[in-house]
Amino acid sequence: MGSIVVGYVPKPEGRAALRRAAEEAQLRNARLVVVNSHRGGREFDRDDAAETEAQLEEVRDQLKDTGVEHEVRQLVRGMDPAEDLIAVAEDVGADFIVIGLRRRTPVGKLILGSNAQRVLLDAPCPVLAVKAVE
Repeated sequence: MGSIVVGYVPKPEGRAALRRAAEEAQLRNARLVVVNSHRGGREFDRDDAAETEAQLEEVRDQLKDTGVEHEVRQLVRGMDPAEDLIAVAEDVGADFIVIGLRRRTPVGKLILGSNAQRVLLDAPCPVLAVKAVE
């Protein structure tokens, strides 16, 4: 059985990535590894951790309903989200990674989000980039 790694944030782009990753996991009979990554530090306190855990519990419930074999990882290791996604993909031997992209302003289009760009350039496997549904 293959594995699909998806970067999840509780925003439209994260939800779009999760939906598509779950669809792909069903089609391919693959295991889904959901990664929610935070750098940590002062701006990520106990309340933030509890709120994130509640959001990830909702993700677990959604995935349980799909019947997709899955694992949800909340990582707070001081690393960039891109580093965490790449490390998890390497660890599980992912077939591919799914990331969500948000709409950018004309100036913002010159530079893809730094995490997205890093995943696209450094991933050990193909990357599927999904636009957020607005």
